[in-house]
Formats: sequence, structure tokens, C-alpha cells
Amino acid sequence: MNFNNIKINSKCTADESEIIPDISEKPTEDEHNADVREKQLDQMIETGSVISSNGYTVQCMTIIGQIEGHYILSPQNKTTKYEHIIPMLVAIEQSDEIDGLLVILNTVGGDVEAGLAIAELMAGMKKPVVSLVLGGGHSIGVPIAVAAKKSFIAKSATMTIHPVRMNGLMLGVPQAFDYFQRMQKRITDFVTENSSISAERYNELSINTNELVMDIGTILDGEDAVSEGLIDSIGSLGDAVSALYEMIEDEKTESKKKKTKNAAETAKNEAEKSKE
Repeated sequence: MNFNNIKINSKCTADESEIIPDISEKPTEDEHNADVREKQLDQMIETGSVISSNGYTVQCMTIIGQIEGHYILSPQNKTTKYEHIIPMLVAIEQSDEIDGLLVILNTVGGDVEAGLAIAELMAGMKKPVVSLVLGGGHSIGVPIAVAAKKSFIAKSATMTIHPVRMNGLMLGVPQAFDYFQRMQKRITDFVTENSSISAERYNELSINTNELVMDIGTILDGEDAVSEGLIDSIGSLGDAVSALYEMIEDEKTESKKKKTKNAAETAKNEAEKSKE
């Protein structure tokens, strides 16, 4: 055989290539932390929420500006979009990595059904949820604030309670006013079921004609909201976070007790079966 015409296509054999070290660089700890911070910033800009971890992993979610309903508001308005908040609440409830939820409110209110939808989801969560009203938690922001398992309000914050109203065309017929009454009852029932205020007192505050010049209703500052039984406590960020951590700790302790009890019962049942 003539070996002179054979061409060598590779300068190393398979065995030689196996001993070549992998020199690809792994990201350093600083680069990893920078990547995490960048993702958190993107999430904060897009949804107004951020996940923080300090022993416990907590998601912070903001309800700001006007709560947008089925119609898109003008770009000049700061809005909270329920189509962002609802799937976020579902994801938080299902996540094994998130221990609790902190909801911070500074809202003028907005769409009734969108606000009630958010409030109902919060009230139905099994995970610890704490709310904090800063600036204002007005109108349909009230049900969202009281939907948490523990609610706080800053001393300087206010909450406006007023009857439901409607924009646009309205027919002057008895059915329209009946609809208003039923919608107001939905709000009142939710608020009274999730706070300490009575339905009679809530309705009395909502139809007060002696306080607002161009409207009817009542403005409650932080201390008044607590004394009326609407909000649990006066407090700020540190108080809300401490309460949330305490609730998470209690839940984890209770979960460990249940697991220990179930394991003991399982072991007992297996022992009884083995004797038979």
C-alpha cells in the first residue's frame, strides 16, 4: 500500500483530545449577584414586585396609582393591571420557594370588579400575607388592604370610604339603582368579613355628607382606620416585615408538627400491620 497520498485531517487523536482541559470560565460570585440584581430590577420595572431573601423568601408586591379594569387607561396614569397581579398571586401560592407575601398599597382605587378579584385571591391564599398602606388606600383599595391576614397602615396614610359610582352612560331606571346597591353590598360584605368593622358602621362612613365638599364619604387617617376596626395596627415597613416573618415561622413550626404527627401515625399503622 502507498502511504504517501494519505492526508492527515487532524493534528490530535481522540485520546489526545480527551486530556485537553476545559478552560471555559464559570461566572464569579459577583457576576452571579449582578445577574440576580438585574433580573430583580427588570421584574420591578415590569410588574412592580420584587423577591427578597433574608432567611425567609418574601415577595413584595405593590398596588399603586389606579387599579385598571377592562379598559386601558391613558399613559399619563400610573396603574396596577389586574392581568399582571392575578397570575402573580397564583404563582406565589403555588411556589415552594416563596414563604410569604408583602403587599404595599398607595392607590386611589379604581375598577370595582378588578379590585375585588385581587382582594378575593389574597384572602384565599394559605401563605402568610401582610398588607401595608402608605400614602393612601382609597376606595376599592380598602378591600385589598383588609384582605391580608395582617394589615398595617402608616400614621400619615389615609383611606377614603365612599359609595360605589359609575362612569359613562347610565339609565335612570330602578334596576340601575338596584344594581348599585347590590354592588355596594358585595364590597361591604367583603370588608366586614375580613376586618373588625361592622356593616352598619361601614355604611354610615360611606354615606357621610358632613366631611367631603364635592362628594359623600369619609376620609380616615391611620389612627382612625385602626380605631374603626378597618386596619389591624399602626406601623411601617419594619413592623410589617417583622409580622410577616413571625407568621412564616409559626406556619413552618405548625407544618413540622403535622409532618411529625403523620410520620408517627404511619409508623404505628405499619407496626400494627406487621403484627397481624
